[in-house]
Amino acid sequence: MDKTIASLAEAVAIVEDGMTVMIGGFGGAGAPIELIHALIDRFRATGAPKNLTIVNNNAGNGRIGIAAMIDNGMVAKMICSFPRSSDPRAFTERYLAGKIALELVPQGTLAERIRAGGAGIPAFYTPTSYGTDLAAGKPVAEFEGRHYVQERWLKADVALIKAELADPHGNLTYRKAARNFSPLMAMAARTTVVQARRIVQPGAIDPELVVTPGIFVDQVIEVSNPMQEETLIRQGVAYA
Repeated sequence: MDKTIASLAEAVAIVEDGMTVMIGGFGGAGAPIELIHALIDRFRATGAPKNLTIVNNNAGNGRIGIAAMIDNGMVAKMICSFPRSSDPRAFTERYLAGKIALELVPQGTLAERIRAGGAGIPAFYTPTSYGTDLAAGKPVAEFEGRHYVQERWLKADVALIKAELADPHGNLTYRKAARNFSPLMAMAARTTVVQARRIVQPGAIDPELVVTPGIFVDQVIEVSNPMQEETLIRQGVAYA
């Protein structure tokens, strides 16, 4: 099955109001900037999608990417582990004004909640956050003399991720640290949309090197010269 699509606009057309969207990236590493900006373009043209819940390690930086989504009023809630950055203005201003909600999740717990969502595990126990405000209201159990907090899986309607190589069937590889949360998000989302630096012929990727099998991918678009968040910030680029 050929999963390649022709345009970024087509790639993000599946995102609707109120959806939960997982976006790959650890800071700028692996952030699918082109897909995010295409989503902003659609919002500016049509007023949709809005009231989104975004799952990402961070809450945006500068005036591009997720921060620009927040600036445009598209995001109702962030689920992340680190809502600060070198320039967290977009999230901070809206959060202090009561215009965006935050669910703060320890980084390892965030990764495991996403993995659990993809693996069909509705809940698990972790010692992380026990005795802190983050554990308030959550079930606690004792195992071998230690207290553990119950955490629930995280799933999404759509995942937007960035890959290094893809084939038309959706098999993916990643570039070094740009891999981060993306393989887990591809498993945990109902629909996974990928921008890849290069789309190669079927069979061109050694099966031993495939990180995300195509069964977890629905759409792939080639973005041969992707933008990098840190470079855009240094250049003072604003997409808000």
